[in-house]
This record gives sequence, C-alpha cells and structure tokens, in this order.
Amino acid sequence: MSELSADPKTVLLRRGEVHSPADPFATAMVVERGQVAWVGSEGAADAFADGVDEVVDLDGALVTPAFTDAHVHTTATGLALTGLDLSGAPSLEAALDRVRDFAAARPGDRVLLGHGWDAARWPGGRPPTRAELDAATGGRPLYLSRVDVHSAVVTTALLDLVPGDVTREDGPLTADAHHAVRAAALAAVTPVQRAEAQRTALAHAASLGIGSVHECGGPQISSEDDFTALLRLAAEAPGPRVIGYWAEQNVDRARELGALGAAGDLFVDGALGSHTACLHQPYADAGHTGTAYLDADAVAAHVVACTEAGLQAGFHAIGDAAVTAVVDGVRAAAEKVGLARVRAARHRVEHAEMLSPEAVAAFAELGLIASVQPAFDALWGGEDGMYARRLGAERARTLNPFAALLRSGVPLAFGSDSPVTPLDPWGTVRAAAFHRTREHRVSVRAAFTAHTRGGWRAIGRDDAGVLVPGAPADYAVWHTGELVVQAPDDRVARWSTDPRSGTPGLPDLSPGGELPRCLRTVVGGRTVFVRPGE
Repeated sequence: MSELSADPKTVLLRRGEVHSPADPFATAMVVERGQVAWVGSEGAADAFADGVDEVVDLDGALVTPAFTDAHVHTTATGLALTGLDLSGAPSLEAALDRVRDFAAARPGDRVLLGHGWDAARWPGGRPPTRAELDAATGGRPLYLSRVDVHSAVVTTALLDLVPGDVTREDGPLTADAHHAVRAAALAAVTPVQRAEAQRTALAHAASLGIGSVHECGGPQISSEDDFTALLRLAAEAPGPRVIGYWAEQNVDRARELGALGAAGDLFVDGALGSHTACLHQPYADAGHTGTAYLDADAVAAHVVACTEAGLQAGFHAIGDAAVTAVVDGVRAAAEKVGLARVRAARHRVEHAEMLSPEAVAAFAELGLIASVQPAFDALWGGEDGMYARRLGAERARTLNPFAALLRSGVPLAFGSDSPVTPLDPWGTVRAAAFHRTREHRVSVRAAFTAHTRGGWRAIGRDDAGVLVPGAPADYAVWHTGELVVQAPDDRVARWSTDPRSGTPGLPDLSPGGELPRCLRTVVGGRTVFVRPGE
C-alpha cells in the first residue's frame, strides 16, 4: 500500500453538511495532522476558528468520506482515457471508423491500443474480422479488448509480435491466446506512456471524489514494472492512495512487489460476455460451460499459503462453478489452518456474480469479502440484457444479489473494474440501490457505505472510510441538491427520515437525476483535486 505523509495544517470546514455517524446533524469539521479531529455543529465551530491554519467556507456543500474503488486497473484505465475508446460505438461500422481515425491520428505509436467494444450491443452482433482491422489500420499492430477485458480482436501485425506460436484463427481471442497478445501489446507501451496513463487515471479518480483505489495487477494483466511504478507514483505524488494486489500464486513475490495480497484477478474463470465464465450448466447461447483456470485444490493451496504468510488471498470468480471452486477451496484451507485464521485474513472474491443462497451463506461462514461491481448489472442486467442472452432470463435474475449478501453479513466492497466500467462512484451507488432485479436492491446508505468504508474494511482497516475523530482525513466536497434517505422498502425510508433515527441523509440518486459534482478531494489532509472555478 502506498503511504502518504499527512498534511500538518489544521483546517476548519464550516457552514455545510458533514456526513458523519458521530453527529448526524453536523455542519462543521476540523482536520489536524491528516486526521479528522472534530465533527459538530456550526455554533461549536466558533471555538476552533482562531486556532486553525485555514477556514473553508463550505457554502452549503456536502462533505462525505472519499470513495474507495475496490477494483481498478490503473494503467489500462489511463490508456482508455487517453486512447481509443469504443464503448460508445453504436455499430461495427462506427467502430471501424473510429479505429481508422485513431490510426491516422497516431502515426508514431508502435502499437495501437483500444478498448470497450461489445458486439452483443451492435446490429448483427458480430465483432470486426482481422481483415477489416488490418485494412482500417493500414496493416499496423492493433489490440482491441472487449468491454470485459477477457477477449480481444487484433491485427495480423500484432500477432507477428507475439513470441512463439499463437492461434491465427479469426475472431476474438480468449484464455492463453488473449494473454499472449495482450502481453505483446503492453510490452510496446513505453515508460513515458505508462506514467502518463497512470497520472491521467489517478487524476481522473481524484476529480470524482475517489480517495483510494485497489490496483488489481498480475502477470496475466500487466507487468511487475507497471505495478511497482504505480505504487511509487502514488507514494511520491499527490493523489489517491493506491493499495496494490498482485494476482500470482507466489506469495513471496507478491510481498516483494509491495502488494497487500496475492489477490485480485487471480483467475478461477473468465467472463460471461466472452463465454469464459465457468458455469455448472451450459450457456443458453453456447454449447459449453465456459473455462476453468483453477480448481478447488489450487484455491485451497493458495489460501493456506497466504494465510500462513499473513497476506490476503483473493480470486476472480464470476460463474457459479467458479464460485463453488472458491468456496470449496477456502473451506478446505480452513480445515487445515483453522477457520478463525481464515476469517481473520479477510480473503477476497472479485466480482462474485453468480451466487446461490448456499454460496452466500458460505461467504458469511468463511469471512470472505465480496468485491463487487454494481455497474455490471446496470450495463448487462435486465430482461433483455447480456446476462439474459448468455444465461436465460431465469438464471440472469439471480446475479449480483447484493441484498442477500448484506442480510447474511457478508462485507461488500464496491468498485468499477475500470476500464471495464468507468470510474463513477455515485453512479455505482445508484446502480446498487436501483438494481434491475428489485429483490437485490440495497439502500443508498448501505451502497454508499460499501463504496466508502467497505473498501477500507477490505484491507483490514476498520477505523477509516468514515468521518469520525481519529479517522484518516480522506474526504470529498460535493455540490448536490437536497439530502434524502432512500431505501428499497418505503417504510424504512420513512422511518429513517425521522430525526429521532439519527440517520444522515445522502443525495437523491433516483434514475435520471443529476449526480453530485465533486468540488474538492482531500487525501490524508492534503488537497489532491479542486474543481476549476470553485
């Protein structure tokens, strides 16, 4: 985890709305030596005014804990922000036009990089052929990852850069072939390009009120140099904190690289969109059950090694068969090293989309953190979404059961998996509160907690992600409308608006409404973003 030096200044923020369980009606806050020192009322703030280095007039703005995005690929996010983004392309023809324009505008790039295509959303439903991409780029190396980053289409020139044998069959590349072409593409990114991408991604995160990101690196995702360079950048330059996870079954190497855990995208399976998530029953639109990369024995061995080394283990598991492998493996590890030690380690499962009631109960029993992405449901859920096409409507309705996880006591940590879905914390909270399947919805308050305090709890810090005395001064200031209490059950919402409940309000996140705008982001007491003109 990158460490930040605390700002020695003492700051009083007043005349706003401070979201704090210490005082649900707080309008002021004092920050000292990088920590929250006091939270309270406007009248009491007068006693601090003469003894601080700076007074910030909030002018009615809302102050909340900064968000933590619990699953990010920082360099890839920066490359998507500065490179070719196909997420908004409405058709294959439009995507090819964008590829053509991008190639013409970047004549000096050794390899062209792009992301975000989704043929399932295009008329005709087919991805570009290699011949079409060769023509659009003029025969240059090109790597285009699908929106879920578990498959890609490439040009012939990029295949020529891959050492050893790699399939020359047309169509999206998955599994080992995809890993090989991705490695070849990223190897062409210069250190200067990489640093630019990382700075761009972290600056963008700060502009959205994100104070911490969990970087999910690994040998099949990026490189050791990429990972360590990011941790150095975050430690040396003002910006969000970066907590690093390295997805390799080599506990010693993860520790040497500065990772908090041998975790993150340690693949047990792939993704639903690419037909590589591992299922118990075949896909509704394909005659197979996906791809398994690790079995329960491998999971158990890794959990034992991490537990004994004092590191977090973690796994990427999306399909129900992959989740079963994780649960069976973690349970076997608990039988070997003890359930209490496994629970105390707070091992993680990334994505965890296809969860049966038995799997939810097992997560609670084993103390597993569910690191989940509500925007997946907003993008792919619903009766006519990608989930329903891949799985059928009945199975699709079971995905991302956030309410069941919370009811069972499973800790949730929200993230974006950027660049799979964009960094968008309030949009993420909205997606959980207005899940396309009503029974999976949670209150805005619970979703907000999962996206602020949840990320800190996932790294073993129960004292952070909340504005109370002694907590790290990681906070964001927002321009927003009236504060409300939103819950799936209207009776709960009515009770929570009663002043006697002591429930602080949050912005109205009803679909279609304007989301809060970040005015300032502060990390460890240091300002890392100020919106121009504010």
